[in-house]
Amino acid sequence: MWRKEARQRSFAEQSIVGGNGRNARLEQIAALIDWRALEREVAQVYAASEGRPAYRPLVMFKALLLAQWYQLSDPGLEEALYDRLSFRRFVGVGLEEPVPDHSTLSRFRARLAVHGLGERLFEALNGQLDQRGLMLKRGTILDATVVAAAVNAPAGPKGTVAPGTGAPQDPDAQWSTRKDGVRRDYHFGYKAHLGVDLGSGLVRKALLTGAKTNESVVADRLISGDEQCVYADKAYDSAARRALLGRLGIADGIMRRAWWGTARDPDRQLVARNRALAGVRFAVERNFAIMKRWYGYRRVRYRGLARNAGQLYLLCAALNLRRALVLRAA
Repeated sequence: MWRKEARQRSFAEQSIVGGNGRNARLEQIAALIDWRALEREVAQVYAASEGRPAYRPLVMFKALLLAQWYQLSDPGLEEALYDRLSFRRFVGVGLEEPVPDHSTLSRFRARLAVHGLGERLFEALNGQLDQRGLMLKRGTILDATVVAAAVNAPAGPKGTVAPGTGAPQDPDAQWSTRKDGVRRDYHFGYKAHLGVDLGSGLVRKALLTGAKTNESVVADRLISGDEQCVYADKAYDSAARRALLGRLGIADGIMRRAWWGTARDPDRQLVARNRALAGVRFAVERNFAIMKRWYGYRRVRYRGLARNAGQLYLLCAALNLRRALVLRAA
């Protein structure tokens, strides 16, 4: 049995409506989405058949969104749900009711990852935003960013796992190497790949891989198919991708790389084209800046690809919900 969601407000709850305990942004987000439709997506994950009644999946999902917006650990989220009236109202837990403890929250997140429901919830939420006309579909900007692992990099030379040093604590985390002139930069962790809607800034597609995965390898999975154009930097340029965009009837806004064997003097038309496209695709950097500065996504929270992929989908859902409020107000 699930805990009852429909109930009468207590006298204490009625007394704080319109006063302390309100959070206008959370109330606007709560009114923006058909949450019952999202709950149907996740209902299979959490349903206790015996013992203490389980919290509704919707309560748990909303709580995990709060964790993204406010950069809360599971223990921190539990404390905040006890202390903050606006949090209780958002997730649907009354003043007299206990809140999910940190172990319950952690188990629910793990089950989302096991069932791969993070992506389904993210897509279902995006479907609602699309129905409200917030997805512009003028273009999709592709890009990726490296996110540090939750554990320390393995011992040994950078870029490798030295024999005899033992397996790293997170076997899915990988080294990424990027050459900047004569210097090489090394990062140990994961790579978050995004497809961002041009104009709205909403994340349409998201994908997490090990850090060494080249952006071009997974780029096709970030194309929605209904956008007018795809924009990306030179790392995404390939004949196969240009052919794919042609078959889909999508304009090619990918910057061109200079191939070996061409003239040494730069093609002025190519340079001008790349410069113009760079000004468009740069908009995706705003999403990465928000994720890292506002949401603390410089480092993943967990170990393993599945759990961290689930966090990325939650993070993108949280980002899109807040962005949707801005778009609705514009």
